Amino acid sequence: MSFFKKLKEKFTQQTETVSEKFKEGLTKTRDNFSSKVNDLVARYRKVDEDFFEELEEILIGADVGFETVMKLIDELKMEVKRRNLQDTKDVQAVISEKLVEIYENAGEEEKGLNIQDDGLTVILFVGVNGVGKTTTIGKLAQKFKQEGKTVLLAAGDTFRAGAIDQLEVWGERVGVDVIKQGEGSDPAAVMYDAVRAAKSRGVDILLCDTAGRLQNKVNLMKELEKVKRVIEREIPGAPHEVLLVLDATTGQNALVQTKTFKEATDVSGIVLTKLDGTAKGGIVLAIRNELNVPVKFVGLGEKMDDLQEFDSEKYVYGLFADMVEKEELND
Repeated sequence: MSFFKKLKEKFTQQTETVSEKFKEGLTKTRDNFSSKVNDLVARYRKVDEDFFEELEEILIGADVGFETVMKLIDELKMEVKRRNLQDTKDVQAVISEKLVEIYENAGEEEKGLNIQDDGLTVILFVGVNGVGKTTTIGKLAQKFKQEGKTVLLAAGDTFRAGAIDQLEVWGERVGVDVIKQGEGSDPAAVMYDAVRAAKSRGVDILLCDTAGRLQNKVNLMKELEKVKRVIEREIPGAPHEVLLVLDATTGQNALVQTKTFKEATDVSGIVLTKLDGTAKGGIVLAIRNELNVPVKFVGLGEKMDDLQEFDSEKYVYGLFADMVEKEELND
C-alpha cells in the first residue's frame, strides 16, 4: 500500500473534520507547493540531478529551510537509488514519507501539552507583539473549558497599551477570570498574584500572557527570566510549558525569533498561528528540524476551533491532499 493510501485510510478512520481542517488550512501552501511538484513531475520523465535541483528550489521556496532541504534531498536520492525508482511520479509519495520522517526524527515527538494529573498546570506564553498570543490564550482557554477544566488567565503584558483589556475581552467571551494589575506594573508581581489566586481557587490551568518587545531585547529577556523565577518559586517545576507563539506568515523570521526566545527561556513548544494565511507552510519543518522544538499547535483559521493540535501526518496530508485524492481516483 502506498504512503498516500495509508494516509487517506488512516484519516478516514479518524476524525474526518480534523483532517479536513488541515486540508483547508494548508490550501495556500498546497497550491504553491503541490502545483510546483506536479509541474516538475510532468516535465521530467526521469529522476536525475536536474530533477533534484529543481525540487530543492521548490522546497526552499516553501520555507522548509536550507538545512532541512539539504537533508531531505540527500535522503530522497538514497531512497530512489535503494528502490531503483525511475519514474518521477513514484518520487511524490517518497517525498511525503520523508517529510514525516524528518519531522519525527528531529527529536523525541512530544505531542500534546504537559498537563499535570494532580494540581495546577501553569503555561507561559511568549512571543513578539502581533503574532496572536492573546488570541491563542483565549482559544486554548475555551478548549480547556470544553474539556471540563477550570481556567484562570494572567495579564502579564503590562506594557502594551490595550493588552490587558484585550485579554479581559477574551476572558469574558470564554467565561474565565483574569488576574491583572494596572498598566506599567511589574509583570512578575502579576504572576505572583495569579499563581496565588489559582492555588487558592483550586484552578486546573493557569494561562500566562507576557510582553513581547523585541526592540528592547535585553530588558524583555530579563523580565521573562524574572517571571519564570517567581512562578517556579511558588510552584516547583512550573511553568510546565513555555509556548512560543509565532506568526507563520513571517517565514524565516520565525526561526530568528525562536532562537532569540530560546536564549532567555526554556521554550518547550511552538504555537504557529496564521498557517492558513501563508503559502510557505514549510516553516513547520524548518523549526522542528533546525531548532529541535516541537510544534504543539497550529492556527488554521479564525474560528474558535481552528487552533488544532499539531500532527505531522495530518500536516503532510494537508500538503498532499490533492495527490492523495488523485491516486484514489486512479485506483
